[in-house]
Amino acid sequence: MNNKIIIINGPNLNLLGEREQSQYGAITFDKLKENCINKSKELGLKTEFIQSNLEGEIVNLIQDARKIYDGMIINAAAFTHTSVAIRDALEIFKKPIIEVHLSNIYKREEFRHKSLISNIVSGGIFGLGDNGYILAIIAIEKLLKYEN
Repeated sequence: MNNKIIIINGPNLNLLGEREQSQYGAITFDKLKENCINKSKELGLKTEFIQSNLEGEIVNLIQDARKIYDGMIINAAAFTHTSVAIRDALEIFKKPIIEVHLSNIYKREEFRHKSLISNIVSGGIFGLGDNGYILAIIAIEKLLKYEN
């Protein structure tokens, strides 16, 4: 195991700190990235932290990740509820995946209650704000440790 993980963030997450702070908190995307990289280093993980607003680009990232990374954390954002393509790519990954959402998607609009990816990931963390990412990093490190 190389202890390499990728954290993929979907559409509009680059605007953290600017948008709907009641749902997503005040943390900026850059601060979230910094916190995640620091926690990963603390646990001995090498982490790439990426954001894209483009569905096809996210699919390509997931496909390419199969050959490079041992695990994945994904916040597919709005694509969580709409993208069969991202779901299919995740299913091909065949390694530990943690789904993260800053807000609790089950306390929001009805259309957000359905995650197309929850039934293929290893686990999910919802509604704990930016702490959810830190918990996901801890969880993926444990999954990787016990997998080998």
